[in-house]
Amino acid sequence: MSRFCSSCGAQMDEGAVTCAACGKSTLQPAAAGTTTATGGLADNVAGMLAYVTIIPPIIFLVLEPYNKNRFIRFHSFQSIFFHVAWIVICVAISIVASIPVLGWISLLIWPLIGLGGFVLWIILLMKAYQGQMFKFPVIGDLAEKQVGI
Repeated sequence: MSRFCSSCGAQMDEGAVTCAACGKSTLQPAAAGTTTATGGLADNVAGMLAYVTIIPPIIFLVLEPYNKNRFIRFHSFQSIFFHVAWIVICVAISIVASIPVLGWISLLIWPLIGLGGFVLWIILLMKAYQGQMFKFPVIGDLAEKQVGI
């Protein structure tokens, strides 16, 4: 499993204590639990807030201190792509639900897809709060391309 710098988002070797790209130390006191902050907001908190709704990631991509941080930008783009994919899935299931015979099947599928989306959303929130750049399979690749990692 590869690690990423919490400051710039660059990929790091497993044993590295400083980032080769930006030179920041990755060692943190265990008791203090401090994280780097951008614009007065801890990076992991900003990354987590990006997943709450569609509005925070757009704000983070527009505001000056946050749009320079790769970690926050990655989670903001991944959140936007996740929300767009979720809307597309909801519209597709609604269209299938309007078809007479398939509508009954969608009644069984809808709760499962809703629960799966909720679990994935919680995982994305937790991984961002832990300071990890968890990459969702297709959406994460798109987010990485946007950020330039």
